[in-house]
Amino acid sequence: MKVITTDIPGVLVFEPVVHGDRRGYFMETYRADFFTRNGVPGPFVQDNQSSSGRGVLRGLHYQIAHPQGKLVRVVSGRVFDVAVDLRRGSATCGRWTGVELSAENRLQFWVPPGFGHGFLVLSEQAEFFYKCTDYYAPEHERVIRWDDSDLGIAWPVTPEMTVVVSDKDRQGAAFAAAELFP
Repeated sequence: MKVITTDIPGVLVFEPVVHGDRRGYFMETYRADFFTRNGVPGPFVQDNQSSSGRGVLRGLHYQIAHPQGKLVRVVSGRVFDVAVDLRRGSATCGRWTGVELSAENRLQFWVPPGFGHGFLVLSEQAEFFYKCTDYYAPEHERVIRWDDSDLGIAWPVTPEMTVVVSDKDRQGAAFAAAELFP
């Protein structure tokens, strides 16, 4: 598996080795010793999967207590996935990085604890899968608005795309007022 660094230290992209022939393909998607050696400590305690249609935008989510690291990938369709540094003392606090994940490119994205996370569905439908380093704790969940101008995330929204956001996400905090990690 190839490790690709991003412009935010600790946020990583993983490109698997795909073995294919006339029967189809095989790839390793997770191996604890490899990921640990490359900055993804685990252990993972919860797997989640969601299905969403074109234009659905989920995020920016994080848990202020019991922060979750997330190893994310797309098993069908295409999404634009974003990690935002929410660690108050970090040199990159308030910066974001994003990557297109798809069933075709088979990339995985590591969003460490201390980061907000969100994604926009670019295909007609997408199945999104992620492994988490801590359990979902709704009482500690926080949301920052996906379109916050201080963050300036360059979501690839096209003129013909209608962005669909939940009420919870629509009512997210502004970055300037958000509860950040110490």
